[in-house]
Amino acid sequence: MGIAGDIIIVIVFGLAAGLIFNMIKLPPIIGYIIAGIVIGPFTGGITVSDLARVELLAEIGVALLLFSIGLDLSFKELRDVRGIAIIGTTVQILLCILFGFAIGHFMGLPATVSIVFGMVISLSSTMVVLKVLMSRGLIGTLSSKVMIGILIVQDLAAIPLMIVIPKLNDISSNLSGMAFIILKAVVVLAAIIIVGIRLIPFILKYVAMLNSRELFLITITAIGLGIGYLTHMFGLSLAFGAFVAGMVISESDYSHQALNDIIPLRDVFGLIFFTSIGMLLDPKVITGNIALISLLVFLVVGGKFAIFSSLALIFKYRNIIPLALGLSLAQIGEFSFVLARTGVQGGVIDKEFYSLILAVSVITMILSPFLSMLSTPLYALKKKLFMHEQVQTINMPETGLSGHVLIAGGGRVGSQIASVLHRLNFPFIIIEQDFRRFEKSKEIGFPVIYGDAGQEIVLTAANIDKAKLVIISAPSMITAREILNIVQTQNPGVEIIVRANDMDQIKELQKLNVKDIVQPEFEASLEMIRQTLLRLNYRVPAIQSLIDEIKETTYSTGKTSAINSFILKSMKDTPFLIETGWYEVKSGDHIEGKSIRELEVRKKSGVSIVGLMRSGSFIPNPEPELVFTSGDMVAVIGTEEKRELFQSLYLIK
Repeated sequence: MGIAGDIIIVIVFGLAAGLIFNMIKLPPIIGYIIAGIVIGPFTGGITVSDLARVELLAEIGVALLLFSIGLDLSFKELRDVRGIAIIGTTVQILLCILFGFAIGHFMGLPATVSIVFGMVISLSSTMVVLKVLMSRGLIGTLSSKVMIGILIVQDLAAIPLMIVIPKLNDISSNLSGMAFIILKAVVVLAAIIIVGIRLIPFILKYVAMLNSRELFLITITAIGLGIGYLTHMFGLSLAFGAFVAGMVISESDYSHQALNDIIPLRDVFGLIFFTSIGMLLDPKVITGNIALISLLVFLVVGGKFAIFSSLALIFKYRNIIPLALGLSLAQIGEFSFVLARTGVQGGVIDKEFYSLILAVSVITMILSPFLSMLSTPLYALKKKLFMHEQVQTINMPETGLSGHVLIAGGGRVGSQIASVLHRLNFPFIIIEQDFRRFEKSKEIGFPVIYGDAGQEIVLTAANIDKAKLVIISAPSMITAREILNIVQTQNPGVEIIVRANDMDQIKELQKLNVKDIVQPEFEASLEMIRQTLLRLNYRVPAIQSLIDEIKETTYSTGKTSAINSFILKSMKDTPFLIETGWYEVKSGDHIEGKSIRELEVRKKSGVSIVGLMRSGSFIPNPEPELVFTSGDMVAVIGTEEKRELFQSLYLIK
């Protein structure tokens, strides 16, 4: 079947391997690479017939990958961490290149090969890091923001590195040529941006007006690959042009839809790209160099850990952040595969060394989730061995904290609770790890501690032993469990309210002896039930009885409740239940200027007047001689029928 059969083999094997690795909670791209090894020319068995054509399709995969990166590029992510992201990452890349060059030099490798090795290890994996952060519930923390900022700048740096690598063989004799290439890239980039920001939005607007998803997808694909081909004609890479095209579209009103539409196409061609990477790897090189590969993995992980953690300290990040950065960013990234492949195609590195690089990269990516999990226990060990770091506290009351509410998580839920407590002048303290939310709470004037509520030192700073109530509004179950372990040890009798994301979490929290649990979606469904029944004229007491029954059953068992049939049966009789109604006395009403005794309210209507609100004061069980005046709010008790009779007799002019 030729190329069609090759594509089928690549996609089927890549899919199978990707599914397996996803099930074991590892990035699917590792599975794609391993699938490539299996169907590659070095292993025998089922293999592709024309590797060269598959590699041509892989080029499209690289272009679409960079196109989507350009579309999704958000410089807003750099705002709060721009120092370490821009300056620090630049320094980090240079240090990694020097470190890689030193390793290559001691291995006896040529200078150009050593430089490429340094470039390869300088980049970390955006896909792996984001997956690890999401699985650990750490998205939104300051450490995650620093990592994302660094990764964005690294992705940008991959573009000039791709341009430079093919020219490294000529660097000793043609430095002026290198300068010319860089200058040409800048000129082409500027020209595309200047023309693109004027022309591309016009084209996309016209196509969008046609209301055809098909034509819109084809248009953005044509723009991305077309601009890529244009840069290729100028002696630059296809991927470079696609990236620039993505950047231009990202500034338009159509960027979100463009990204949404291109992702499926990108993922399919991305699978082909990463599988083609594995096809170039010779397993014999790996089996014959186990010791060398192990040493390189150790050096790369250790070196990148030292560089990233040191940079974090230099930029004055403290607590767990240096450890988190060093361990989470120690792997080699997916763009490193692009750089290594570019080196092979440019004749800068041979296929044997390429196989070594690939093996080291894959192993570091596999190790990444396990290394990331080490940050918490290592930080705890550090605190035991060394002096405690000072926790940053803002707007703390001068009298200190005692009998207060501790709110772990200052997001939408936590901030609403804080607002209410602030208005009631009840003492509280927020613990927030998200830097933006921390800054927002600080600006409002709320007492807030910056830090991880799952750390003992942070909870101690919040006087957890003197707290009256602890509210855990953070959505992460991992964080909630860590907080509970410390709180239940330091203040065993404290009341605790915990947010749960689903019924499984309710069960888990119950096992941790948490009595007060709130599940937002479940609470929203109860409110929907209440509003529905109110509009169907069911009475409030009956509705509340039903709601209480559902809540009791659900939160006590962790399962969706089976509503007591007695409760539902009693709902049928609710229109006849006695309820209290409030009515305003207006000028000209029959009740105005007359006393309760004179009106004979109970005798004529059957209701009882149980209260009166006058000038902001409440009068319970008013005397029979009380005379009604305009503006009074009268509370009467009786069935709906009798209350309607009262209204018709006394309040209608």
